[in-house]
Amino acid sequence: MKLTILGCYAATPRTFTNTTSQILEIKNRLFLIDCGEGTQVQLRKNKIRFSKINDIFISHLHGDHFFGLIGLVSTFTLLNRTTDLHIYGPKGIKEIIKLQLRLSNSWTNYGLFFHELESQESEIIFEDEKVLVKTIPLKHRIYTNGFLFQEKIGERKLNLDAVQNYEIDTCYYQKIKNGKDIILEDGRVIENEKLTFDPVPAKNYAFCSDTAYDESIIPIIENTDVLYHESTFLQSEENLAKKTLHSTAKEAAMIALKSKAKQLILGHYSTRYESIELFKEEAETIFPEVLLADDGKNFEF
Repeated sequence: MKLTILGCYAATPRTFTNTTSQILEIKNRLFLIDCGEGTQVQLRKNKIRFSKINDIFISHLHGDHFFGLIGLVSTFTLLNRTTDLHIYGPKGIKEIIKLQLRLSNSWTNYGLFFHELESQESEIIFEDEKVLVKTIPLKHRIYTNGFLFQEKIGERKLNLDAVQNYEIDTCYYQKIKNGKDIILEDGRVIENEKLTFDPVPAKNYAFCSDTAYDESIIPIIENTDVLYHESTFLQSEENLAKKTLHSTAKEAAMIALKSKAKQLILGHYSTRYESIELFKEEAETIFPEVLLADDGKNFEF
């Protein structure tokens, strides 16, 4: 997995910071998570191919999380896109985007599919042979979801020495990688474990922005490899966090600790603070494995 932060600041874009948007790459597949204003500029700056984005996940309908979407949808048309685009987001997102397309007479020349979300419970919203995505219901001022991206376990790895030792024909290699035992010509059954190594462990990534402190998400994200959790405020502004249904860095760390996350990435910072290092310092008093998101930053895990 590779995570590219396109923007991770709250409220409004500035000349040197951008609102929420990020690209998650899993097994050569790209997922765009949120699409704040200026996302397509950030995609170009980070040399991310527009044509590889086929699925967009929008957490909620506050502008700093989706105002860049209509621009990106329109640019895809100008780039003569033909591949289908799927957008997953709260009910209402289809109406918003289609209204803008209709009034500007700018219909797409590719298939545009909306998957509108209403459930208050976690649900699977995407699945293919490599990845499964489910929602993480969050506690915010309007209907909001986070997203849990889970890799599926891949093929087993061939033990070439063992395979060649048993003189197994190459035509059976894929069957072996799929976990099947092999019957030799003399009738002997060779168990798959003798011919393969375990696959690379599957990883998962939980995106949680925007939300108040909410322990009800812990069973959904438990033992996640990487947790991105909003930290709009420091604990000194806890009253503002409660009022606006956002989280502090300390509260994000408490969720990471209680959910047994392996790594915490902080983001969605209020721009009232002089340095984002303050968020890391506060979170590390609760949870040791803390990283800071920042525009243009890449993480591999």
